[in-house]
Amino acid sequence: MDDLDDDLGQVRTFLRCATPDAWFAAALTQPEVLLIDHANCEKKAAGTALTLLFRYVDHADLLDRLSRLAREELRHFEQVVELMRTLKVDYVQVSASRYAGALRQRVRRSEPGRLVDTLLVGAIVEARSCERFAGLARCFDDPLARFYGRLLESEARHFADYLALAERYADGPIIDRLSILLDAERELIESPDPEFRFHSGPPAGSLSASRVS
Repeated sequence: MDDLDDDLGQVRTFLRCATPDAWFAAALTQPEVLLIDHANCEKKAAGTALTLLFRYVDHADLLDRLSRLAREELRHFEQVVELMRTLKVDYVQVSASRYAGALRQRVRRSEPGRLVDTLLVGAIVEARSCERFAGLARCFDDPLARFYGRLLESEARHFADYLALAERYADGPIIDRLSILLDAERELIESPDPEFRFHSGPPAGSLSASRVS
């Protein structure tokens, strides 16, 4: 438990803002959408890791870490789908949030910047997911509270893996690029969103200034 508390502390220090309370309030009223989009996010996370495995075959450390990460993300996808079946939530199509696409637009096009930025975006997404898992575990009753509590440790590890890989393959300090991406992520998390999704900002019309403590 102490190690997990340390991991959560690192995640919260890393991110530039906390998830607004209004987002958690929306999650409580839309658990079906939350689970469906969470399943989609786990698929996309596995896909990102696999894409990097195919693109950078000469990066041994990346191959080792991201192959394990891809397997874990697919296992998480299976667990979300299993929970959806238990709760009788139909897996229907929902539109993607603006979040991941907006962060990817910031990725540089030339190497090694492309790889480093992609890894930094991966670290940010995993950190935000970890932070939201912790909040969801507090907000919901079982079985959702127990489910999200179980996911915390692996998501914190994924954040650390992505960040370590970015530092490994950068040709200099990463702090400036990381700061740009973290600022962009903060804007996405704090600004109103027209639709509720796993990585959306607070619902449009809500009071987005309040935070989960």
